[in-house]
Amino acid sequence: MDKQRISFIDPASITDPAMIAEFERCAKFGTPRPESQAIRAHRPPIMMAFATVWKDAFHEGVCDHNIKELCRVYVSRSVKCEYCGNQRSEKSKSAGVIEADYMDLLNFEKSDKYDARQKAALAYTEAITWDVQTDDALWARLHEHFSEPELVELGFFIALTMGQQRWLRTLNIQHHEVLAGTAASMAPGFEDAAASGKSMRDEKYWATDKTSDK
Repeated sequence: MDKQRISFIDPASITDPAMIAEFERCAKFGTPRPESQAIRAHRPPIMMAFATVWKDAFHEGVCDHNIKELCRVYVSRSVKCEYCGNQRSEKSKSAGVIEADYMDLLNFEKSDKYDARQKAALAYTEAITWDVQTDDALWARLHEHFSEPELVELGFFIALTMGQQRWLRTLNIQHHEVLAGTAASMAPGFEDAAASGKSMRDEKYWATDKTSDK
């Protein structure tokens, strides 16, 4: 396993009430999980700024959370951020999003799993993530399904999650290493360290299976 590149701040060493509350929220609800915030905690203002903007752009806001969740995992599959890609939104899970809904993300245009609105959002995500040239047709498609405030929120969220995932991927952090003992927001098969290790060794593991999303 690759060496972790930036250490975790021990949540037990934190005295700031807002940071303590954020770690408790991470452990209970995930997305983000405690490990990534334990990295950001080296700079407390950055940790708390991320917590605020992530709440406003992802957990809350004007755009459908379930669509943002699909876009988030599309980015994970694209940039191969295993830390983020093995998480699932508890809010989306409660709203009925199931694991099968994530299976065709990189092949979304040809899939029958997504409706026209979801496909438009994923095309937006694809353009931002892969630097695809946009045209009038894409923007007409987006304006058909989303208001301008929704497009601003969604575009900002996609850019934020892409940048964060590209960064986290370089750190080689794993789940269940900070405030372990909770399965909050973990994908099926990643509920604890042992299950995660087994899933990551499976020949069909999404980050190493060359047929995944094809």
